[in-house]
Amino acid sequence: VEVACYLIHSLGTGEEFARRDREAARAFGAAARAAGVGRIVYLGGLGDPATDLSHHLRSRQETGEALGEAGVPVTELRAGVVVGSGSLSFEMIRYLAERVPVMVCPRWVFTKTQPIAIANVLDYLVAALDHPGCAGRVIEIGGADVVTYGEMMTGYARVRGLRRWLLPVPVLTPRLSSYWVHLVTPIPAAIARPLIDGLKNEVVVRDRAARELFPEIEPVGYPEAVARALAQLEAGRVETSWHDALASSQGDLAPVELEEREGMIRERRQRIVAAPPERLFAAFTRLGGERGWLFLNGAWRLRGALDRLVGGVGMRRGRRHPTELRAGDALDFWRVERVEPGRLLRLRAEMKVPGRAWLQFEAHPHPQGTLLGQTAFFAPKGLGGFLYWYALYPLHALIFSGLARRLAGIATTPGASVESGTRT
Repeated sequence: VEVACYLIHSLGTGEEFARRDREAARAFGAAARAAGVGRIVYLGGLGDPATDLSHHLRSRQETGEALGEAGVPVTELRAGVVVGSGSLSFEMIRYLAERVPVMVCPRWVFTKTQPIAIANVLDYLVAALDHPGCAGRVIEIGGADVVTYGEMMTGYARVRGLRRWLLPVPVLTPRLSSYWVHLVTPIPAAIARPLIDGLKNEVVVRDRAARELFPEIEPVGYPEAVARALAQLEAGRVETSWHDALASSQGDLAPVELEEREGMIRERRQRIVAAPPERLFAAFTRLGGERGWLFLNGAWRLRGALDRLVGGVGMRRGRRHPTELRAGDALDFWRVERVEPGRLLRLRAEMKVPGRAWLQFEAHPHPQGTLLGQTAFFAPKGLGGFLYWYALYPLHALIFSGLARRLAGIATTPGASVESGTRT
């Protein structure tokens, strides 16, 4: 192995997480030396070490030093806020901009930062792997725009088509700010606190090393970085959540799992069905159209009628074929987005909703038969989207639980049809 990448860091309060980071980095550096690794590439945190850096940012830079203690040369790429999936700082900005029309903001909203698109971070990481001339160097990387954190929130809102206002206040401590973030976002206060502590520090690129070493990389501006991140999430968020759900299903079965991550609400139901996957999948593919939706079908039709009233497609489209579905088919107010025969059916909602919605059915082999997975995904837009989801959640819980039961019942009843759920 010529080059090894180190992309690990902890997050928390107090000295413990910083100590763990240093110990892990030293262990990695020693293992790299023992394995004959020629160089380590590390993604650290941007910030002027000569200033009073927050504990979190200081720890990120100390980790880079610890990596090199065993003698393996380290290329340390230092970045500020990474704009993309999985970046906690970006997720915090996203949730605040999505959920809070008028944001009461402390002084840190005026701190300057240089956010960088995750695609550009990957560009630099890949380029550093093949550039031995950057061994032993600290290289600061950032996007094309220097903005304040307040401008990051309003800029995100503009890309999303939302109107947001900032109301600065003279006193709002990091502790109070972290509680506020905990209240309005899924990020716990213990995680938000070190992030917010770091917002007092300007994190901007201070040298031109990255431009000189990697002139072929052209960092994008913040609006484009946000647009790209949202496009990537839109394309991959259901896929990622599906794989996460499948992985979680191998442990103890929970009847209902509700989680929120990266702007996506996921409500998953699963149960073991004493039938082969092919039969359960056949039940999925016969839903909708004249047969209806098995449980509280009147509620489905009422939702379709309401959709028609506000200019949506309603339930009038039915389905192309009584027993077969393929990607691209219309199915009442859904569109078939993906079909994996015998395994998966994913539907995308085309009704009028404040956001985007999917309904996914899975049939996975299990020692006791088949694991039925039924997942509702919702990517809300703005505060209205979140209010819509949680206002209708009790009704959705009732309907989706009943639908899962009926699908399981049909799959285990010989000769049962989707139309009636009884023997034919």
